[in-house]
Amino acid sequence: MLGRMARRVIRTDRLIVVLGIAVLVLGGLAAWIFVQNGALTPQEPDRQARALTQLREHLGRTAELRYTEQGDGLALCGYAGRRGEPEVVAFVSRPQRILLDNDPLPKEFAAMVRADCPGFMERRPAPRPTP
Repeated sequence: MLGRMARRVIRTDRLIVVLGIAVLVLGGLAAWIFVQNGALTPQEPDRQARALTQLREHLGRTAELRYTEQGDGLALCGYAGRRGEPEVVAFVSRPQRILLDNDPLPKEFAAMVRADCPGFMERRPAPRPTP
């Protein structure tokens, strides 16, 4: 009877191999699920949130979006102003850069508009009345 029980005992080296394979399979499955859900890829904030952050760095914390258009690639074009002020400024926002139409680089701004937002700036929005 003791002989039969000894045969049924799982040897430690086999147990280690089986558990190792199980860990690898589960790890691969978890990695595949993360990749499919986009959890491992850096997420770009939406274009409007990015542009508003960039505009607040240039115009101050009261900057607000007044009008936007989706540009080519990740570009966003539009008009912005300061809360409570009627003046607007045109902008082209890219992930790492923003240019305003009143920047000291008018040729570069015009080139960005042509490249990223063809047809933009054909009609400037009317200024908002001051409350």
